[in-house]
Amino acid sequence: MIKKEDLKLVTEWDKTFKKSDKVDHSKVTFVNRYGITLAADMYVPKNADGKLPAIAVCGPFGAVKEQCSGLYAQTMAERGFLTIAFDPSFTGESGGNVRYMASPDINTEDFMAAVDFLSLNEKVDPERIGIIGICGWGGMAVNTAALDTRIKATAAMTMYDMTRVNAKGYFDSEDSEEARYQKRAAMCAQRLEDLKAGEYKLGGGVVDPLPEDAPFFVKDYYDYYKTDRGYHKRSLNSNGGWNVIGCESFVNQPILKYSNEIRSAVLLVHGEKAHSCYFSKDAYADMIKDSKYADNKELMIIPDAVHTDLYDGGDKDYIPFDKLESFFKENLK
Repeated sequence: MIKKEDLKLVTEWDKTFKKSDKVDHSKVTFVNRYGITLAADMYVPKNADGKLPAIAVCGPFGAVKEQCSGLYAQTMAERGFLTIAFDPSFTGESGGNVRYMASPDINTEDFMAAVDFLSLNEKVDPERIGIIGICGWGGMAVNTAALDTRIKATAAMTMYDMTRVNAKGYFDSEDSEEARYQKRAAMCAQRLEDLKAGEYKLGGGVVDPLPEDAPFFVKDYYDYYKTDRGYHKRSLNSNGGWNVIGCESFVNQPILKYSNEIRSAVLLVHGEKAHSCYFSKDAYADMIKDSKYADNKELMIIPDAVHTDLYDGGDKDYIPFDKLESFFKENLK
């Protein structure tokens, strides 16, 4: 029998964004195929009639639903969609008795479990379901779209391919057998240290205090995760980060192998000045290469925007919500 864990969910509004008076908000839970219970915020347009198109939202990697995924979900609900923003397995308010671990397989399953939940919700039209992934969960969203044929539309915002960056380093600067061997050896050694200590060592979230000579992308993350702009007490990136061995399996497991077989619509959105923009550009090129389904794939570059501008809009409302609305309305009709 499939059973839910008894999660202790926060009842008060503890988001990094203001509560909308245009939607109804509630906490919901659902179970993935590994038996892990996931916690989500559900947003429903007020006075909505009939079966609604629905969108599941997650990300960034190491964030929680009280941060930007919740902002996306609430805003899209204001525009007529039933939405959920969920915490991945082992993080936030979601279950999993080992905390702060990640898995390409389990995290892809988290998105599929969200689609399960939406498909069986009495307020949702199961033929009109989409997903939005932000940052590292943008890559997970594309991977899920390649696996889950129920998904009709996918948007990946300021996307990271977490398997690529773990295996090859930023800008592929560590793309060698020797560099990967050293990473593997270090994590294997850490496994034994953790077992001897009786607990998993945290890798550390966004660096704090911020060094004067920190590269821009580190300053960009600091400005979101470590300030009033985006700090949240349950966010890994705002606090102690993932376990040192939390992403160990990512080194060996590319997630976007079959992206050019995705038949449903995909929209990749990235900031022109984001350090991570190459992930979306390369993912788009791979997605349409030798593909019979390239016509409904799109890459949208936002002029002047940096990586975290697509977390919360930055100082110039960079998130293209009008484009997201038209994209999902067109493909979830």
